[in-house]
Amino acid sequence: MQQIQLNRRNFLVKSAAGVASLVTAPYLTLNAWAADKSAPIRMAVEFNSHAVPAYVALEKRMYEAEGLNFSAYKSYSTGASLAAALTKGDIDAAYICLIPAINAFSNAGVPVKVVCGTHLFGYGLAANPNKVASVEDLQKANIQLGCLREGTSVDTIMHKTMEQFNLNKTTILSKVRRMSPTKALFAVKTGQLDAVFLPEHWLTMTERYGFSVMLTAKDLWPDMLGSVLVVKRSLVHENPEAVNKLVRVTKTATDFMRRHPDKSAGIAARYLSFESEKAPLADVLENKNELNVSANLVARSMKNLDYLNSIDKKGMQTTIDYSARLGNIRQSFSASAMLDLRFLQQA
Repeated sequence: MQQIQLNRRNFLVKSAAGVASLVTAPYLTLNAWAADKSAPIRMAVEFNSHAVPAYVALEKRMYEAEGLNFSAYKSYSTGASLAAALTKGDIDAAYICLIPAINAFSNAGVPVKVVCGTHLFGYGLAANPNKVASVEDLQKANIQLGCLREGTSVDTIMHKTMEQFNLNKTTILSKVRRMSPTKALFAVKTGQLDAVFLPEHWLTMTERYGFSVMLTAKDLWPDMLGSVLVVKRSLVHENPEAVNKLVRVTKTATDFMRRHPDKSAGIAARYLSFESEKAPLADVLENKNELNVSANLVARSMKNLDYLNSIDKKGMQTTIDYSARLGNIRQSFSASAMLDLRFLQQA
């Protein structure tokens, strides 16, 4: 077991450094310059409904209202690819899933600080109800299962599922097919998968093709920290006011979302459907139109998350400890090493 964990960790360490050249091509890039041309910031988000607060902030010009200056605003397909970009030093601040941020901090020594939360949960399992009647059916030899790569939040939720339902990990892990969210969605459409672990909004999108959401992180991990706002340590030291503004905008956008969920879903749907001129695609995706989403779909997806900005230190420590137990990081460490909640307390 120890050797298996070591190999898994080595894979993640190498991925943090090497995968950057392969998968950090962003889905979208936004050049957003405020009137104040001081201290440009390189910002990034994940391309999914986890990033609704960021899309709301862009659409409502909240960053500009604070005088924030972005030299680039990039969107990445997964937290793992965003973490790889952090490792390369291409990003100053990011809305990112907590688990890949932990991996980048621990495995690659990326000097980031978690300054704010963005949501709880946001991951789950969907399946073809005609083939998968229960979670235990995942162990059947004829069931084709998909998941994101090792060390991701989605992979972590798969491990939680195996443990809570007493599934045979050897059986599951020997047959799981590792793929990106877009490839997983097309595999669902073409009947190549019978069940799949995905992040939102991709999880809800499987319903288009007859799948049903069987489990979400809410069912498996109460109060699971989903995504956070991280900033480079250098930004904290050199431009703390910019960090303060980023946190304040994130909180303002989240408050808007909670008051106007339908409007927020409509905003996010435009960004997630490649329609906004503020967010042009930076790379080419096959069958792009099939990835377009409606406001209704985003609204349904958002219900599987709890958007809030507070960070529970104990909950974050639990996540770090679990990442170490899975072998995603070499050893556990204190959550205090990554946390800096001064800005959230001031917002």
